[in-house]
Amino acid sequence: MPRERQKNSLKRSDDSSGAGWEIVYSGFILILLCFFSMLCSFATMEEAKVMRFVRSFASAVSIFPGGRKFDSGTAVLPESADIIDNQSELAKIFEELEVLIMQANLENDISISLSPKGLVMRLADHALFDLAVADLSREAIPLLDKIGAIIAKTSYLVRIEGHTDNLPIHTQRFPSNWELSAARAVNVLRYFIENHQVPSQRLSAVGFGEYQPLVSNDTIEHRARNRRVEIIFEQSQSKSKALKGED
Repeated sequence: MPRERQKNSLKRSDDSSGAGWEIVYSGFILILLCFFSMLCSFATMEEAKVMRFVRSFASAVSIFPGGRKFDSGTAVLPESADIIDNQSELAKIFEELEVLIMQANLENDISISLSPKGLVMRLADHALFDLAVADLSREAIPLLDKIGAIIAKTSYLVRIEGHTDNLPIHTQRFPSNWELSAARAVNVLRYFIENHQVPSQRLSAVGFGEYQPLVSNDTIEHRARNRRVEIIFEQSQSKSKALKGED
């Protein structure tokens, strides 16, 4: 009798240890099911959307050693040219701007992102201006020449936005941050027109002062992030009309 009990206990032990593969297998099947469900959910099979999903899925379920850590934020992946329709002019602009930023070693001062507004190139204020002035710095000219050359060979409407932090300014030339941000945007616009012959109809400039911050103005670092110029390639259907001077 003791031997029979021992055999039964060993048999139960073997059965319990071997059941783990069923859980792993079930999890794998569920992952595959989710994958194919997501693929089928695309109403229009745009290549850019599919590629973004596949890359996101692969990163999420990757089991290879040396995996990537999780970063906080709302984006599944950083914006890049391979998540834009690679047949579009916007993808080519994205790639050219990425190369420009890397070659100039300005990754900390310039960023590119996609938004409902279009393709946004965000430049820290010190990349273009000295503190509290609107005149372009000498160091900014080579950078603006390269950006202007990219704008000149595209057909997109381009909006230039000036932004400041919330520290008040009150000088004879700039009574408030409104005037400073607007003057900076206009000076960038004027440079593209005068030096790269970008049609005036394609360009616009606006100053937002301190009223569209990226982050709260509670630290020196945050205020520095909010002081910026944004160059936006607009996803507008009216670009051809603007070039022709139509209403």
